[in-house]
Amino acid sequence: MSRTSSRLRALGAVSISCIALGAVFAVMPPASAATSIYSENFTSGLGTFTTSGSVTNSAGTARLAASLVTDPSMTSAPISLSGYSNVTVSYTRSASGLDLGESFTVGYSVSGGPFTTLESARTATGAATFTLPASVNGRDLRLRFSLDASSILETLTVDNVLVQGDTVGGPSPTASPTSSPGGSLPPVSDVTRPGPYAVTIDQTAGPGNDGWLVYPTNAGQNGVDHPILVWGPGAGSDPAAYEDMLRQWASHGFVVYSEVSSSSGDYMVDALDWLEDENVRSSSPLYQDLDLSEVAFGGHSRGSIGTFDVADEPRLKTTIHVAGGSFDGNGPNNLRNPALYIGGDGDFATSNVQRDYTNTRVPVWFNILDNTDHIMATRNAQHIITAWLRWHLADEEFRRTENFLRSDCTFCNLGEVAYKNW
Repeated sequence: MSRTSSRLRALGAVSISCIALGAVFAVMPPASAATSIYSENFTSGLGTFTTSGSVTNSAGTARLAASLVTDPSMTSAPISLSGYSNVTVSYTRSASGLDLGESFTVGYSVSGGPFTTLESARTATGAATFTLPASVNGRDLRLRFSLDASSILETLTVDNVLVQGDTVGGPSPTASPTSSPGGSLPPVSDVTRPGPYAVTIDQTAGPGNDGWLVYPTNAGQNGVDHPILVWGPGAGSDPAAYEDMLRQWASHGFVVYSEVSSSSGDYMVDALDWLEDENVRSSSPLYQDLDLSEVAFGGHSRGSIGTFDVADEPRLKTTIHVAGGSFDGNGPNNLRNPALYIGGDGDFATSNVQRDYTNTRVPVWFNILDNTDHIMATRNAQHIITAWLRWHLADEEFRRTENFLRSDCTFCNLGEVAYKNW
């Protein structure tokens, strides 16, 4: 049973007494002149939604089935609201069989931040529509549907997800910053939005043809050489669980490789060797388009542990460690370059990450994100990681202070921040 599940059981009926939460939201029909920004009716699978637990496509709906092991949830890929205002979210849902103290929850996240509840209830059937606050305008929206129950006979079905808004004028989401020094990649004004590159994914790449290569479709255009990130997923997961994040980083110009991780980071070194070979193979889509002097290893949970294992790889410029502290506190001994640590205030691994931070002797920046558990740590930190990569691999030195090393930094309001050795 999840930590959230236990808390809800303890609160009982009080915890599920409200369907529409707070005065921020109003249940109302969408404006007739609104433009459709995103829609999903699940006729061809689960669309852009990524899942955990038992989530299936059934009769043209998404069906979440409860379990004693893992509470099911489904989370959309980022939905760009650039150029829109008066945004509404609507969907149909039907909860079945939930007992007292159990509930389903619908929430939204803005630009990788924590999820805000739209609706939480034990029984509900039919359509619901919510008007989102103006603070979401022009940003990235993510929707999450989750079920907190214990029997496989207890279900939530979801259909006809629709995001609408009024079209307004506004800057391009990838417009160049007006006052920030440039780096080796095309500049962007907002790292919470996708970058300027279309993205291609090869799911049969790498030394064993079982990894994901995620890269700019027009790699090398305008003479750009692309920095490299090798990413390790958490235990029990694979690159597909991180697809939206891998796409985000590749859209900013990074070539990202990921495969099923291990606590040994040897597979990361092998992947970097393979990428070096791809850079000189004339038939490769990345032929002579990689910047082999700008390389990062990183990962989530077990992927972080594997990163510690090979952090002394001489070709690295930085490492990234998300919700994955070393078990004995000795992981930082291998670090030779600046490191990014991410934890969560609801993550069981954060105590290990805190110990690693204490033992770290290289420059390090550490954020314990608010309202973040072990599973959501990478997703909630993806834009921090984007900015970190743009600083350390793309030479955007203005990010040093603007985004990280000052008390009012861009990401300092997302949780508890510490840094040292700079």
